[in-house]
Amino acid sequence: MKVENIFIVLIVLGLFVSPLFSNSKIRVITTLPDFKDIAERIGGDKVEVEALAKGYQDPHYVDAKPSFMVKLNKADLFIWAGLDLEVGWVPPLVEGARNSDILWGAQGNLDASNGIPLLQIPDVPAAQLRAGGDLHIYGNPHYWLDPLRGKTVAQNIFDKLAQIAQEHQTYFSENLEQFKKRIDQKVAEWIEKMAPYGGTKIIAYHNSWPYFEQRFGIEIAGFIEPKPGIPPSPGHLVSVIKKMKQQDIKIIIISPYFDDKPAESVAKRTDATVVRFAPSVGAFKEVKTYFDLFEYNINALIEAFKEKSIPAKPSTK
Repeated sequence: MKVENIFIVLIVLGLFVSPLFSNSKIRVITTLPDFKDIAERIGGDKVEVEALAKGYQDPHYVDAKPSFMVKLNKADLFIWAGLDLEVGWVPPLVEGARNSDILWGAQGNLDASNGIPLLQIPDVPAAQLRAGGDLHIYGNPHYWLDPLRGKTVAQNIFDKLAQIAQEHQTYFSENLEQFKKRIDQKVAEWIEKMAPYGGTKIIAYHNSWPYFEQRFGIEIAGFIEPKPGIPPSPGHLVSVIKKMKQQDIKIIIISPYFDDKPAESVAKRTDATVVRFAPSVGAFKEVKTYFDLFEYNINALIEAFKEKSIPAKPSTK
């Protein structure tokens, strides 16, 4: 074939191939469905996002399926929670995916906890905590359960998407601002709804909720677990029951992946109500988005307060 004919063929192929690549979506894999929802809001029609974990699964313990490695092999961006939340299942997936774009420190690897103001940072060595079975060795990793910290997650995702696809930076920026604006609006509404119950004490099964507690003004007075990830002993449950009776605590919150028998047993002995909270998007069928997550939990909590005749404080307006 003559050189000029080869050149013409390449031009024709380019007309078909170039649009294919220019229109291809950024492939994003997240550990949590919460990050998936946020990434879809920032990336819009420029991204294709999939979460590895389900909202009803404990993010500390997810079965690392071989199919996850295949998905990560094709990813342009991998978003994870960090703080050792997924340490039991994510590292072997990333290292075995044969994708240099998403390795630790690479452009396509995002620790979503970057820049997050953390709570409950331990003052003892991480190795000592790990030896004792504690899961929260670098601080509490459930930061997405504060919607304002969710804005920082969104900013982190924007930064990565803007690096990967600079030509869409303005589009991503507009989506980010819309997300932040809606978060601010909804947080104001949620805080107003929760204000009458500010300072109300509750018990949680697992220490998942300090960020929610801080944002919405409740007080988590104790836990069914003695330490995060440690099953409760009979003696510990007796101490929880004693505290609930002394302080007249009537609400226990629990995520769907925990055994609810200890919580139900404690509730029976204290005339309390067990409220099943959504720890992530998709935990229950009603929780389809990041905004649904807070709507669902706040409404469930207020309904339980009313059911147990917990008095609401009068409005100061």
